[in-house]
Amino acid sequence: PTSTCLCTRGPSGGPPCLRNMAGLRNVRRIVNWRCISETFPSSNFSRAVSSFHGTRVFDGDIQSATHRREWIGMGSLGTFALFASGVAAIGTANSVLADAPNDEEEESTIVNWSNTHECKPAAFHQPDSLEELERLVAAAHRDGRNLRPIGSALSPNGAAFSSAELVSVAMMDRVVKVDPSNGQVTVQAGARVSQVTEAIKPYGLVLQNFASIAEQQVGGFMQVGAHGTGARLPPVDEQVVGMTIVTPGMGTLRLSEDADPELFRMAKVAMGSLGVVAEATLQCVPAHQLVEKTFVASRAFVAANHAQLLRDHKHIRFMWIPYTDAVVVVGSNPLEPGQDPKKLEKSVKQMSEYKKVAPLRDLLLKSAPEMNTWARRGEVAAMNFAQLRDALLALAPLDTEFVKRVNAAEAQFWRNNEGVRVDWSHRVLGFECGGEQWVSEVAFPAGTLSEPSKADMGFMADVLELIEKEGLPAPAPIEQRWTSSSTATMSIASSPNQPDAMHSWVGIIMYLPTSDPAQRSEITARFNHYKQLCMDRIWEKYGAVEHWAKVEVPATSGGVTQLQERLQKRFPVDEFNRARARLDPKNILSNELVDTLFPRPPQGPFEWILAQVQALQGK
Repeated sequence: PTSTCLCTRGPSGGPPCLRNMAGLRNVRRIVNWRCISETFPSSNFSRAVSSFHGTRVFDGDIQSATHRREWIGMGSLGTFALFASGVAAIGTANSVLADAPNDEEEESTIVNWSNTHECKPAAFHQPDSLEELERLVAAAHRDGRNLRPIGSALSPNGAAFSSAELVSVAMMDRVVKVDPSNGQVTVQAGARVSQVTEAIKPYGLVLQNFASIAEQQVGGFMQVGAHGTGARLPPVDEQVVGMTIVTPGMGTLRLSEDADPELFRMAKVAMGSLGVVAEATLQCVPAHQLVEKTFVASRAFVAANHAQLLRDHKHIRFMWIPYTDAVVVVGSNPLEPGQDPKKLEKSVKQMSEYKKVAPLRDLLLKSAPEMNTWARRGEVAAMNFAQLRDALLALAPLDTEFVKRVNAAEAQFWRNNEGVRVDWSHRVLGFECGGEQWVSEVAFPAGTLSEPSKADMGFMADVLELIEKEGLPAPAPIEQRWTSSSTATMSIASSPNQPDAMHSWVGIIMYLPTSDPAQRSEITARFNHYKQLCMDRIWEKYGAVEHWAKVEVPATSGGVTQLQERLQKRFPVDEFNRARARLDPKNILSNELVDTLFPRPPQGPFEWILAQVQALQGK
């Protein structure tokens, strides 16, 4: 039994999760999916899981392909669930936790990607067909049982988590159809973005844009309004041109711009509260390579040239490094005909990874003498950038003067990384997100590409000034990205009155590089203070609203009221709640987060009758 993720407790240099499972029993915690996916490529995951059949952790209980598939389905969570008494807790294919013991000692836990939220669901359902999903939703609606949809559990705020029952469509992961002539692909909602990318590659297609990682299930990818970067490119929900959702009140609905367009726009970004997404059709673009250029500029240079940088690059992001005059600019454009990738990459001085991370490694050896021994130097030499930064911040995460030194070393690391690389777009657009962390990301209007308002530069100037005046221990980076607007009603980037609007997205972070509960609690409190200062002094000035996957339930009633008022100003909340009442009249798909963001007034007799009539009309 363990109370921490096995990934962080595995032997140094050993494969992290699955091999640590061998010989263990009664594991009550979760193993992080990131480590499994890094150890075993997605194409080999089934084989990797099956290879552990027969070890004590599986206890001989996984005898059939169905049971193996259940474990693969669980692996599609952002975290990998290990249940009490090994696999004995797994029930039927559509109710994984149904047979788990009820006493608290035997509860199983799901933890999100960043290890900041967890839940102990009463049951975990994994339907493997649309018909099975329909039966599951209908039964929950009939009985009035909460049934919250969950994707890959990647959201930093645990957007899908609930102590009631969860339903995952991870086993509904088929690529249904590729339509090369229209450049579209139809997939079941449990398919991961990386799977879709691989499936459409032979047809010369690729998704238009990506978030930083590709392990999201397609359903969750769209429901929280994920986004990549590029001032001409919308958030990922705009890639959805058709979808099938299973609703409690109106059954299965197939939506598009040709079939109930108003509801389609509402349902594309709905945090799973209008229906369980079963299938989606995505608009793709021709596969292409990108030329990515990375350089470090001063704050003044970026402020003076940012509009031109946005216009000159298809994809671009800035990484601001607090307490330094360094802004990392990462921009990319499609490789043009006739351009030679090898010549482009050789045109810039190359440096080995070992030398690139030297500023962080040297600071670690200087700051932690216990690491600067013959026995430990090899361990330090093997660390990559993210590992070195975590090791450094673990020494004194809330010491502002020390954080300044870490940030300065990171700035030098990025100077060492200046250069050009050429690769396929899906590889270029993914990037390292760092380790466990608290994060708050907001988006706000920034004019248009032709007439930028400069609100994006004003916002960053205010954030950096706040950090440096208050002496906050703010680590790097503060990441800034851009998108065009979205037609999805509840998208953070929706702009119904200005379809050519440009939106800027800014995320602040504090890492959790330690497993010590007291220290993690101190970091959490300091991050909440950091975020509250941004909220009180900056957000309203720019009309900033938090990303649905990163908004947290405030700790005070005053904070809840403030949040609800901000959302009421920005979104058609009443219209959204009317759709919720129609599609989910008993509110079974919700959880604490959704009900806090969008409180529904209690239904009177007339409203109840109206909802039933509307549901019957829909059927």
